Amino acid sequence: MNPSPASASKGRRILVVDDDRLVLATLGRGLASAGFEVLFADNGDDAILLAREHRPGLALLDIRMDGLSGFDVAAYLREHLHIPFMFLSAFADAATIARVAELGALAYLIKPLDISQIVPAVETAFARARELGAAPAPASAHPALEQEVALALGALMQRERLPRAAALARLEGLAAAAGLTLAQQAARELAALEAPSPAA
Repeated sequence: MNPSPASASKGRRILVVDDDRLVLATLGRGLASAGFEVLFADNGDDAILLAREHRPGLALLDIRMDGLSGFDVAAYLREHLHIPFMFLSAFADAATIARVAELGALAYLIKPLDISQIVPAVETAFARARELGAAPAPASAHPALEQEVALALGALMQRERLPRAAALARLEGLAAAAGLTLAQQAARELAALEAPSPAA
């Protein structure tokens, strides 16, 4: 799974962190085939060391690992290295999603996903990271709105077992039907997810 020299620029370099070696192998093959230079770590300490040495353009982080969690790694990447990140996790509870939002992840993908779904999400995250790095963020809530849409997409993908494109179409359809913007519908979806379930 060695990257090709043509893909060796920071703009296509991604750090993949997961304590499941099968997940690492699967993601590595798929992302390398899509033209990414892939760095691997199966724990948070190694992830931080690799990030400091190689400065990837993006990190794809599992959340629950022994030792440092994906949240710990994300906080370090944000505060010390200014490296954008996204999460890939089997957990979609309200507390996890709230923490993902607080950290400022570019995307939140729910396992299990096949590589055909992950590659477009990674491409989108890289594009978003380039946008954020090209100019100072405006003094508005726009980045947070983008983030809410990404989180709502992840929730829809999990709840309705949809691929990313279908989840986006579903979210857009719900927004149109309710006369809302995409960001407003995303906020509604997240609020519903965080609301306590009614007693049976």
